[in-house]
Amino acid sequence: MKLNKKKVLVCDCEGTMPFDGKALAKACGAEGAVDVNTQLCRAQLANFQAAIGGGEPVLVACTQEAPLFDQTADDADSATAVGYTNIRERAGWSAEGGKAAMPKIAALLAEAALDVPPARTVTLASEGTCLVYGRDETAIEAARQLAGRLDVTLLLSEPGEVLPPAQTEVPIFKGTVTQAKGHLGAFEITVKGYAPFAVSSRRQLDFEAPRDNAASRCDLILDLTGGAPLFPAPEKRDGYFRPDPGNPAAVQRALFDLADMVGEFEKPRYVDYKADLCAHSRSGIVGCTRCLDVCPTSAITPAGEVVAIDPYVCAGCGTCSSVCPTGAASHVLPSSGALLERLRTLLGAYYRAGGEGARLLVHDPRHGERMIAMMARYGRGLPARVLPFAVNEITQIGIDFLAAAFAYGASELRVLVPPGKADELGGLEQQIGLAEAALAGLGYGEGRVGLIGEQDPEAVEAGLYDAELREPPKAGGFLPMGGKRTLAMLALRHLHKVAPAPTDLLPLPEGAPFGRIVIDTDGCTLCLACVGACPTGAIGDNPDLPQLRFTEEACVQCGICRNTCPEKVITLEPRFNFAGEARAALVLNEEEPFECVRCGKPFGTKSSIERIVEQLAGKHSMFQDPAQIERIKMCDDCRVVHQFETKDEVMAAAPRPIPRTTDDYIREREAERAKPADAGAATKPPPSKGNGKGNGKG
Repeated sequence: MKLNKKKVLVCDCEGTMPFDGKALAKACGAEGAVDVNTQLCRAQLANFQAAIGGGEPVLVACTQEAPLFDQTADDADSATAVGYTNIRERAGWSAEGGKAAMPKIAALLAEAALDVPPARTVTLASEGTCLVYGRDETAIEAARQLAGRLDVTLLLSEPGEVLPPAQTEVPIFKGTVTQAKGHLGAFEITVKGYAPFAVSSRRQLDFEAPRDNAASRCDLILDLTGGAPLFPAPEKRDGYFRPDPGNPAAVQRALFDLADMVGEFEKPRYVDYKADLCAHSRSGIVGCTRCLDVCPTSAITPAGEVVAIDPYVCAGCGTCSSVCPTGAASHVLPSSGALLERLRTLLGAYYRAGGEGARLLVHDPRHGERMIAMMARYGRGLPARVLPFAVNEITQIGIDFLAAAFAYGASELRVLVPPGKADELGGLEQQIGLAEAALAGLGYGEGRVGLIGEQDPEAVEAGLYDAELREPPKAGGFLPMGGKRTLAMLALRHLHKVAPAPTDLLPLPEGAPFGRIVIDTDGCTLCLACVGACPTGAIGDNPDLPQLRFTEEACVQCGICRNTCPEKVITLEPRFNFAGEARAALVLNEEEPFECVRCGKPFGTKSSIERIVEQLAGKHSMFQDPAQIERIKMCDDCRVVHQFETKDEVMAAAPRPIPRTTDDYIREREAERAKPADAGAATKPPPSKGNGKGNGKG
C-alpha cells in the first residue's frame, strides 16, 4: 500500500492487534489489500529489506523497533528515506481495537505519510570552560571530578568551615553571583565579594581581600548552591545544570552530562519573528506585551518599537506564538501551516474511513506518549474515537489551532498537561478561554476544550472513556494557507457558517486579538495621532476630509491607539464581527472642515480651530490684538503673509544690513583713484615747522 508516494509496511505485532488487510486498504483509500506482516522486525525482516531496495520512501507502522530497522538500512547502504509511526499503543492495543479502530489507524497512517519540512537550526559552541558554583565540599568534589575533562573554576558562595584540599586541582574563589545571563557557550556572570583563596589556608579555606563587580565568562555552569536559580525556568537554559546538592545521584548525572558538553551543538530555531508585523510599540508608546508577559525563559526583550527574540535562549515552548495577535512571532517546529495540514489530514482521513465523533487528544512527544503507552499496556488503551495528536510543546497551540480543530470536525479537544508545566499554562489557558467563548457564543455549548492535568494513567483513561459523546461541527475542507490570523479567521468563519446559533457579533473575553475601537466623539479632536500610531493600518484617515476611519478586521487590540490618544477617548471592545462591514473602512468620526478666513482654503476642523481660539484669545500675550486672533483662523500660507503685512511686533526687528560684496570694494577703490591729485593735497595737513632747535645730530 502506498500513501503520499510512500510504501507503507504494517505489522500486527504477532497477532496482538489483528485487523483485515483488505479493510485497512479500503479505510486508507488504497486499491487492493494490504500485506499485513506478523513479525516484520524478526522473521519477516526480509520484507523491510526488499522495501528499502525499491528506492521509494518507506513508512513503517512501528516505532519500538525503529533502531533495528535503521541499522538494517545502514548495513544495506540504503539511501531510502524511512519514517515511523505508532499504531499499536495509539490504536491497536485498545479495548476498542479491531474493526472499531480501523478509521483511527487509517488516519494515523495518513498523517504520518505527510512530508514535514525540517526546522532551521542555530549552532552553540562550547570549549569546555566550566564554572562550578557551590558552598561546601560537595562543590569541591564535583569540580575535582570534572577537572580531567573540562577547564574548571570553583566559586564558593558564603563558604563555612571548608577543609582546604590537599592539592589545588582547580582554581578556587569566593564570591556570590549577583547577575547572570547568556546560554551554552556564552555565559556572563557578575560576582560580589570575589576573592581568590589564600594558599596558606590551614584549618579551613581562607581568602584574600574581596572586591565587587568582578565579571567572568564561561561555557557551562554547574550550580550546587541549592539556592535560588540564576536564570528563570532554569531547566530550559542550555548549559546550566542545577541538581539538588543533597541528591548524590542527581549530582553524578549532571557531572556525566557536563563531561560531554564540548564542541558544537545544533539547536532548533523554534520561533520565526517578523518585526514588520509586531505591535509592541510606536513612538515610545507601548501597546502589546503579550509575548513578553508569557515567555518563561526571558528570551524576549523590548527592542524599541519591536521585540528581540534570542534563539539561543529560547526553549521552544511556543507560548509567544500562541498569544501573538498578529503572527509576528510564529512557532516553526513545525510551522503553523504544516501543523494544521497534519490536523486536516488526520481528521479528514478519519471521517473518510467511516469514523464518527472524533475527539482530539493533544500531547507532547515525551509525557504524552508515555501516558498513552501505559494505558495501552496496563489498561484499556485509548478509545477508538480519541485521536492522539503530538505537538512539540502543548503551550504552542493558539486560537488558530483550536478553531481549526473544530472547523475540521473535532467534537472535543483535550490537552494532556505534562508535569512541571503548571507555571507555564497562562497563555494556553487564555487561548482555551477564547476558543470556549467563541464556541459557546455560536451555540456549540461549553466544555468542548479543556486540560487534563491528572498524572495517573488510570484517571486519564477513565476520563476519556466516561466523556459524553457530542455532535461535532460539520467539517470544512479549507486549506491551511496564510498566517496565524488568517487561519484563525478562516476557521471561525466556517464555524459561524455551520453554527447552531450563528450571530454576527460575537463578544470575546479581554485580551482577544479581535475587536473594534470605540471613540467618544464628543472629546475627539480628530488630531489623528491614533492613525500614525496604529501598527496594522486598522485606523486611517481621509486625505480630503477630516475623517477617522476604522477597519475592524485589521484590528489586533494592541492598545497603542488608546495609549497614544491625547484626549483619552479611545476604548477597546474585544469581539468578532462576522458581518461584511468588518472588512470595510467605516467612518468613526468626522467634522466639517474649517475654511481659511483669508483665502477660503479648508484646513483643520471647525471644532479644533474654535477650541484653540477660545483657549488663546485674550489669555496669551501673543494673542491680545484682534489681528493676532484672526491669524489663528488662517491657513499656513496666509498666516505668514498676514504677519508681514501687519508688521507684527513679534516679527519686528532692525533693518537687515545690506551685505557688502567684492564689487562694492572695487567700486570704492576705483572712485578713490579717480579723484584729482590737488584735491587730495588740499586736504593734506600742512607739514610741521618744528621749534627751530636742533637735536645735536646731523
